[in-house]
Amino acid sequence: MTNGWPRAGLRRGCIELRHLLRNGKEMSGHLTNVVVALLIAAYVSDDVPGTRTPMAHLVLAGFAAYLLFQIGLVNFPQILVTEREEGALLRLRATPGGIPAYLVAKCLLVVVTAVATLALLLAAAALLADGPLPRGPGDWLTLAWVTTLGLLAVVPLGAAVGAVLPNPREALALVMLPTMGLLFTSGTVFPITSLPVPVQQVAAVFPLKWMAQGLRSALLPDTARTAEAAGSSELPMVALVLTAWTVLGFLLAVPLLRRAARRESGSRLSARHRKAAQSGAAPA
Repeated sequence: MTNGWPRAGLRRGCIELRHLLRNGKEMSGHLTNVVVALLIAAYVSDDVPGTRTPMAHLVLAGFAAYLLFQIGLVNFPQILVTEREEGALLRLRATPGGIPAYLVAKCLLVVVTAVATLALLLAAAALLADGPLPRGPGDWLTLAWVTTLGLLAVVPLGAAVGAVLPNPREALALVMLPTMGLLFTSGTVFPITSLPVPVQQVAAVFPLKWMAQGLRSALLPDTARTAEAAGSSELPMVALVLTAWTVLGFLLAVPLLRRAARRESGSRLSARHRKAAQSGAAPA
């Protein structure tokens, strides 16, 4: 019975995707992110320093990476924390293969959402603002593997983060602040070479910098690579860093989710609900 968890996870993921498509509030949130990226790019002028590539194209490529990063490391943990507060992990304790199936379902939901958001951003940018698109088969291949590896790097990490966050009310603040910090220090909204070297070195530890660098390689012309810290796209290093984060995320995610499930009990859940009700934030 436990061997059927991949199929159960895929089936559950498909059900959750259908629910997402019917949820106007959540869908509007993803659409809003795309609109914000387009508006910011529309107000950016000039070219990337030392090139004839519009700065707006660099911003759009960076925001494409950030949207993938945000869905994996902000939206995903919030979903997990909210469902934990509603008793989802407690129910999974009694289900053989429940935790792996749950993780498969959530990964499917997040990956499809992220890819659809990325496709919408690139299509809208190309149609409305002459935005960047891959110029040949090699660039399309780069876009595909960077997107895939980038999501593999952040989705399991998002699951691990969601397993340890205290509650939905604090989850957004605890995750959003460092995420916004990485947005401005990872070269997503302006060339990373304009940042101090120590800031560049710190950003290079995290996956967003490499996701943005890989997407810029796929979407921008070769001349734009002079604005990269190393003067090139460093695609082998992009693959290496994102693979390292993928391994780390998977090593952390399942044990932390299992630990969170083991710690769940009816009394703990009831106590949290009483505390939330007293503070006027009872879960739905």
